[in-house]
Amino acid sequence: MILASLLLAAFAINLDTTIVNVALPTLVRELHASNSQLQWIVDAYNLVFASFLLAAGSLSDRVGRKGTLLAGLALFGGSSLAGGFASSSGELVAARCLMGLGAALVFPSTLSLISNVFTERSERARAIGLWGATAGMAIALGPIFGGWLLGRFSWSSIFFAMAPVALLAGLLVTRFVPTSRDASAPRADRPGLVLSTAAMALLVFTIIEAPASGWGSVRTLAGIAGAGALGAAFFAWERRTEQPMLDLELFRNPRFTAACAAVTVSFFTLFGFIFLMTQYFQFIKGYDALSAGVHLLPVACSVGVASVLGTRAAVRFGTKLVVSAGLVMVSAFYLWVASASASTSYLTIALQMVVYGVGMGLTSAPATEAIMGVVPRAKAGVGSAVNDATRLLGGTLGVAVIGSVYASVYASRLAAKLPPQMPHRLAGAAEASVGAALVSAERLAVAGHGALAGLLQAGASDAFVDGLRIGCLVAAAVAGAGAILAAARLPAQPLQSEAFAEPEALTGAGGLAVAGAGPGELPCGALVAEEA
Repeated sequence: MILASLLLAAFAINLDTTIVNVALPTLVRELHASNSQLQWIVDAYNLVFASFLLAAGSLSDRVGRKGTLLAGLALFGGSSLAGGFASSSGELVAARCLMGLGAALVFPSTLSLISNVFTERSERARAIGLWGATAGMAIALGPIFGGWLLGRFSWSSIFFAMAPVALLAGLLVTRFVPTSRDASAPRADRPGLVLSTAAMALLVFTIIEAPASGWGSVRTLAGIAGAGALGAAFFAWERRTEQPMLDLELFRNPRFTAACAAVTVSFFTLFGFIFLMTQYFQFIKGYDALSAGVHLLPVACSVGVASVLGTRAAVRFGTKLVVSAGLVMVSAFYLWVASASASTSYLTIALQMVVYGVGMGLTSAPATEAIMGVVPRAKAGVGSAVNDATRLLGGTLGVAVIGSVYASVYASRLAAKLPPQMPHRLAGAAEASVGAALVSAERLAVAGHGALAGLLQAGASDAFVDGLRIGCLVAAAVAGAGAILAAARLPAQPLQSEAFAEPEALTGAGGLAVAGAGPGELPCGALVAEEA
């Protein structure tokens, strides 16, 4: 029940990263949202989520992970409820920001509590495998749940639905999850908290805005330079202060750094995959929002199964072999998809998605287990926050980079395919997105220009597939580089000295203090239940 409670909380947080996407067309009609407002309705959540992760992880180690988790669930559920009552885009963006702050309090606490309850490596690996499976499946299932709700209720239902889930998770956490904190926590590292939050916020904001302003623009370069300067200041401060928030010695451990890189690459490919495939299903295959989500089920199922099996395989055969093999499979998937066309059958696409889901599961969950195996359990909140930050940074980069590559190829290829008699206003709109091109084709057909509409529709479809192919090649190259890095730098097994960090006190729901179980002993949650 401890694990079920934590998995439900993690599921809600990850589901919300993608569930809103299918409601964007509805928000244009209902709230008259502009393209910029639509972008921030999606990105405000991830921006605040990523910015406060390290601060929230450090806070949970100090004041208690259970209390931080409950506070985050309350904020997440309450702000989600408020978002459902929003009457303007600005109100919805504000609610999404508060939801992101609640998510930052929740997500690191779930993984750090798992690491402190399940202390024997094989048991911890199974628990983290289930945690990784839940997170990956939630991201893939978001469009399905969102599409189902939109088909039956208003757009507000997407936000209202998260409140009872957060409430149920809070009740289960209150009843079953033991308290956990760093008993010897030093005073708060306020400069470190401010610098880390500012650096993450500026970096994620710059990545989000880069496709619109241009990767070579002054604004983007200044943002990257500013984030780099703040990051350098944070590391300099952490190296100098006597009681740092983040132990920089962790980054000297190749098991930690290579695993962080693997997690970043895996989520770079995951969010890039969702960005491309949801558009492919809706615009090229003609599926509606719910159908597009349902057609992603092979990914969700295979990620879930492979995450559990991957952590078990990592314990038996070594993390290096499993993570490297997973990234090779991800790279092979993107190379395979690069040969796709508008006429590719769904059976072929489903087989491709199974290959991707298995590769993703073999990469992310075992790499997360490697990260948490290095971090001392007393600092599990900060360690979990680092892992979560790599996920969000990788995902944000995936959408920004792959999206930019796709958009530039699509616009240039479509411009070359459009006939000279195409009205400039429609041509400009069509080059902005494939969705706008299909709408323009419909308008031309209604106006009696059927031949021109057919040319525009065929050109947009071909240009989209061209952009999809180049985007897939970029993702394949990134995954391939990640596989090489993992094979070269990631140790097969943890050193004995880092396999199990020092035990710390846990307190069960009944208030009984229990020492952390060592290798071969019962987990702390079981000890609490047995003593009770």
